[in-house]
Amino acid sequence: MHLGNGIICPVTGIPMLAIAGLTAIYAFKKAKKDFLKDKIFQTITVTGLVFALQMINFAIPTTGSSGHIVGAILLSAIIGPYAAFLAICAILTVQSVFFADGGLLALGCNIFNMGFLACFAIYPLIYKPLAKNNKIFIAALLSSVAALQIGSIAVIAEGALSGSIQMSEILNFTGLMQAIHLPIGLVEGTVTGSIVVLAKFVETKKLSLSFAGLSLILAGIIAPYASSKPDGLEWSLLNISNSVVMQTQNHLYSLAETFQNKSALFANMPYTFGNIAGLFAVGIIMLLTCLILNRKMVTADADKIQ
Repeated sequence: MHLGNGIICPVTGIPMLAIAGLTAIYAFKKAKKDFLKDKIFQTITVTGLVFALQMINFAIPTTGSSGHIVGAILLSAIIGPYAAFLAICAILTVQSVFFADGGLLALGCNIFNMGFLACFAIYPLIYKPLAKNNKIFIAALLSSVAALQIGSIAVIAEGALSGSIQMSEILNFTGLMQAIHLPIGLVEGTVTGSIVVLAKFVETKKLSLSFAGLSLILAGIIAPYASSKPDGLEWSLLNISNSVVMQTQNHLYSLAETFQNKSALFANMPYTFGNIAGLFAVGIIMLLTCLILNRKMVTADADKIQ
């Protein structure tokens, strides 16, 4: 569901980037209130796991398309919605800057579609009520499906506002996006539910070590064998290709493309090395984020004592 620069125009992309940035500030302030030092390792490793899972495109039978797990519901269930949103911001930023996967102009849209809606709408409205009634697997399954469906609708709206999707094809595009993301959501929900249920029975340190090891296996060994078929968004756009108007005739588009061509260092590495480098980049960003969150808490506590 990674939107590229050509689908989003600056009139849509820049305000969405501002919204994503302001939401990240809000999430940071909220996360620091309940963030504990012993959550650092788990936060880093589960973020790495989601980053690695997003590399694994799986084919959707009979469609000629593929999909991958987004992971915002998984992150929210394990580390809470605020830290989860910060993790999605880190993942999508690394993908955009170092892999040119998702446009810079579309970064705010991608964060909103894959992070904001899942963490701050679907998680509190669907996941939490069901999880409180000990229906964790069902909560994960339904939340994952809903997150992808509502995220798909946001993609459609942003494409229409940007002028890249002609109004005459909106209904057709909506049908394609909803249909192709339903099986992807079911797979994501099954994986998310299995991990969250398992997490209830495994000690935190062992769970975090398992996340770290699995991330390395996925990124270094399994990812090269992922499906090369177009993902759900690409497949949907291909099916209405005659009605897609790429937003490439503006100066900001050229700047974004030029910057990404130079910054996409990991995309130019041998595949496995690039994946591992990206995994470590996400880990470093989350380590710094966690350390700042923890420092803020210590400073606040010290101020209270004084």
